Formats: sequence, C-alpha cells, structure tokens
Amino acid sequence: MPSIGTLGDAFDNAAAETVMGLFKNEAVATDSPFRTGALATKADVDDVVVEWVHWYNNDRLHSTLGYRAPVEFEELYYDEMSGSLPDEAASNLAA
Repeated sequence: MPSIGTLGDAFDNAAAETVMGLFKNEAVATDSPFRTGALATKADVDDVVVEWVHWYNNDRLHSTLGYRAPVEFEELYYDEMSGSLPDEAASNLAA
C-alpha cells in the first residue's frame, strides 16, 4: 500500500491501515451486520460503504470518548469551548 503522507509519516499510514482493517472486518466480511446479501454490483458495495461510514462517524460508541459517538463528542466539545454547554450536558461530561 503506498503511503498517504510524505516521506517518514508512519503515523498517517498506520491510521489509514487501521481504518481500512476495521472496514474490511466490520463492513465487507461475509458475516457483517452491514451486509444483507452478496456484493454482486458496484451499487451493493456503495451501499455498504455509505452505511458503514455513517455508522463509524455518527453512531459508533467509542470508549476513549466516554462511550459517546464521535459526532456527539464533537458537538459537546464545541459547545463547551463556546461556553454554551447546557448544565445537563456539562454534568454528563464529568461522569
């Protein structure tokens, strides 16, 4: 696999390989919950890719983020940075 960064950017390549490995195991594998049948056409593959990317960015709970979805964590982060974080959400961040 060619490098996605400049010479010596091993971390960039490692991150890309990790995400691609997750994708292969979680979305394309025969027993994947994202698949409803064979991937016979480009449209079949497109559907699996779009569904997995949406799940990965919006619904996946991440332990490092306090078991929040990445999009939820990002919204809370920016709300906290702008000072408009609701009291209830602020108390959840401390938990």
